[in-house]
Amino acid sequence: MTLRVNGKLHHIGVGRTHARTHVILLIQDLHVRIANAVTGELLRELTINPERDYQGQ
Repeated sequence: MTLRVNGKLHHIGVGRTHARTHVILLIQDLHVRIANAVTGELLRELTINPERDYQGQ
């Protein structure tokens, strides 16, 4: 998925197992939580590194 932070795009890897899954992004500053929109399961939690475009798993 892609997220714009301070005018710059950052690509976040979530994994192929979650392809086409509807998600909810909870964002506070550079801290991001990605949750399944249906079940509420936390899929990923990370802090965006502003110096990298791709935020790998």
